[in-house]
Amino acid sequence: MRFFAEFASLTDLLDRFPTENHCITFLEANRWPDTVISPFDELSTVYKCAGFKYKCKNTGKYFNVRTGTIFDNSKISLKKWFVAIYLHTSHKKGISSHQLARDLGITQKSAWFMLHRIRHAFNDKGVKQALLTGIVEVDEVYIGGDNKNKHASKQLPGTGMEHKTPVIGIKQRGGDIVLKQLNKAYGTEIKPIVKNIVSKDSMLITDGFGAYAGLSTHFKFHEVVNHSAHEYVRGIVHTNTIECFFSLLNRTIYGTYHFVSNKHLQQYLNEIAYRANTIKYSEAGRFNDYFGKFTVRLTYAQLISNEKKEAA
Repeated sequence: MRFFAEFASLTDLLDRFPTENHCITFLEANRWPDTVISPFDELSTVYKCAGFKYKCKNTGKYFNVRTGTIFDNSKISLKKWFVAIYLHTSHKKGISSHQLARDLGITQKSAWFMLHRIRHAFNDKGVKQALLTGIVEVDEVYIGGDNKNKHASKQLPGTGMEHKTPVIGIKQRGGDIVLKQLNKAYGTEIKPIVKNIVSKDSMLITDGFGAYAGLSTHFKFHEVVNHSAHEYVRGIVHTNTIECFFSLLNRTIYGTYHFVSNKHLQQYLNEIAYRANTIKYSEAGRFNDYFGKFTVRLTYAQLISNEKKEAA
């Protein structure tokens, strides 16, 4: 049984976790609710040592509650980590590394790494998501700056959206949203994603983009809004819900982060979708929910491999 922290604001959070020991106790209660398990050998006997440390009998290695988590090998206090997680999950459009660095009194580089570690936990690989049902809207959006606004040395031949990264959004009305980064906005890439995420019995609503052609053979209902003929609403048939969400997505990326590389874009999309899908949670509820995901690790070497430094 997990342990939940109750609070109503940032000041309440600081009162709830006044010391490092309070933070460690909370993490241990969530990671090991019944008994301490070695991250090196789950079947090993574990010996409790001084200073919240433990020893794995079978491997002889020492560990603590940070080992193998987003907090692993970090010199930043857990109290600051908790504040960062609160700010990151509670702000509707996230928080930039520059702002977090100012709020916590750390370097921008450290804040950037912290945010990527926090964001990494939103990526629930291997977790089977329930199929979206009911009325489901599908549309695509393109992320990236205009080619004409780039420095002459970085401009590429061609025009239009081909210099931006396509993203498909799949939104169940009154339910969850899924965001997926695409290589190309082609039907061969889009249709398998939609079929894997949306129930066959749903009413699927798209615009007339050619990549959606043929989906009517898979879904019980496939309605098309003909935007090219200036049709935007036909009774309950429209894509306004997903298009409104895209405006929030754009404000988050361009207004908060300013620039997102293709390498990390899906992590940002996971973060944005998570906040949208937990919109009914209280700030404490989302904070506590996050601590069911913190036992993943992202090293700095993994983060920066083949990647230029980002601005946000």
